[in-house]
Amino acid sequence: MNLVLPLLVVLPIFGAGLSMALWRSVPLQQIVGVAVLAASVALSVAMTVHVAAHGAVAVHIGGWAAPVGITLVADLFASLLLTVSLVTVLGVFVYAVGQPRADKGAYYFHALYLVLTAGVSGAFLTGDLFNLFVAFEIMLSASYVLITLGGRAEQVRAGMTYIVINLLASTLLVTTIGLIYAATGSVNMADVAVRFADVPDGMQMALGALLLVTFGIKAAIFPLFFWLPDSYPTAPVAVTAVFAGLLTKIGVYAIIRTQTLLFPDGGGATIVLVAAALTMVFGVLGAMAQDDMKRILSFHIISQIGYMLFGLGLYTVSGIAAAIFFVIHQIPVKTAMFLVNGLVETVTGTAALHSLGGLLRRSPFIAAMFLAGALSLAGIPPLSGFFGKIALIEAGFAREAWVVTGISIAVSVLTLFSMTKIWSAVFWGEPAEEPPLASARGTGPLRAPALMNVATMALVAVTVAVAIFAQPLWELSVRASEQLLDAGPSYIDVVLSR
Repeated sequence: MNLVLPLLVVLPIFGAGLSMALWRSVPLQQIVGVAVLAASVALSVAMTVHVAAHGAVAVHIGGWAAPVGITLVADLFASLLLTVSLVTVLGVFVYAVGQPRADKGAYYFHALYLVLTAGVSGAFLTGDLFNLFVAFEIMLSASYVLITLGGRAEQVRAGMTYIVINLLASTLLVTTIGLIYAATGSVNMADVAVRFADVPDGMQMALGALLLVTFGIKAAIFPLFFWLPDSYPTAPVAVTAVFAGLLTKIGVYAIIRTQTLLFPDGGGATIVLVAAALTMVFGVLGAMAQDDMKRILSFHIISQIGYMLFGLGLYTVSGIAAAIFFVIHQIPVKTAMFLVNGLVETVTGTAALHSLGGLLRRSPFIAAMFLAGALSLAGIPPLSGFFGKIALIEAGFAREAWVVTGISIAVSVLTLFSMTKIWSAVFWGEPAEEPPLASARGTGPLRAPALMNVATMALVAVTVAVAIFAQPLWELSVRASEQLLDAGPSYIDVVLSR
């Protein structure tokens, strides 16, 4: 494993460089991208199997032991989320390869996408706060270009909001890291966790709040989510899909990692529960008010983040395990829903509900893919969303968090309502206005390019697989939760070689 962890970060960077060298040949760039991402998936699977069998692994780059050197760490929590993330990244890349050339944007898409992947791997595997900041910056540097790929006026306007907010968040993060170093003399997360007990209580709460706010902006929790609904819908479909599936979830990962490490007794749990409830409510209400498929799904990113915070706020093994399982479910299902939206836009030219209708008859494949994802998102059995939400509800009742649990149930009902709104407008009935591509498509069946269909179907199949293998995934989530709440033997001791 000493080679696997660095390879997961270095391999996509090497692939990005090779892709740029091959800028004159898009097909070769695509081959490089698929090969690098497939290799990354294989490495992450091998890492997860090893960690599940033998426990957490730490690699000290250059032989400099923690807390002095750069440390990469893979425990069960990081391994599970990284594996499902890389599977999703590969699926979206295949989808992008299958898109019409104009939708892929410029030749540098492939290299930027691999740089983004390197940032994703680095964020999950880094063992210190400063390199977590670096990993976020790698992701964001690529995302700044990807989100404006195409250069349309509305993209640039929305992209500027995205860039400004994330630059402010990055400034706040690096400032917070500096304050943590001043208080503890370290930025290694395991070492900070050990030294944090000697920091005065007031300073502990202040630093914890700063970390929650900083990562809360990246995760789009209430009231810090305002940038997301306007930024994501304007980006190219493949970019929106990978952003929706991954970037906010990495923010959630950082919140769970830092809060459980620094506050093993659950300090601040009440604040997290309140933020979870408000995030769920405002996200779903925003979704219900929209008349565009992509904007509805964008607001649902926010509402579903609330469920993840709900599990963390319970601060029990079952609660955090439910949050981990819910993230595993959400990454592929949310990505698949945006890919379905891309299929709709490809065959009709629009995502506006009033310009759509009758796709069930003319494109039953797209209808089937949407239905599977929508029912899972709403938590309908026996799909993966049901298992995630029922685990959260049971953990909430066990913790006697009646209000937040009741809100989570109500939000699930409203989620189903908004999915029904899309279904009735897009797949039933007739459009109130003629869609942009209606005259070009005629009256026959509507079909997107085959590779786009294959990639979408593959990610929907991943969501179904999460439901089929819910029991072993739940057991792994429980083990990961136990390790997070008992950080000594599973994380701190491994990193500090105690």
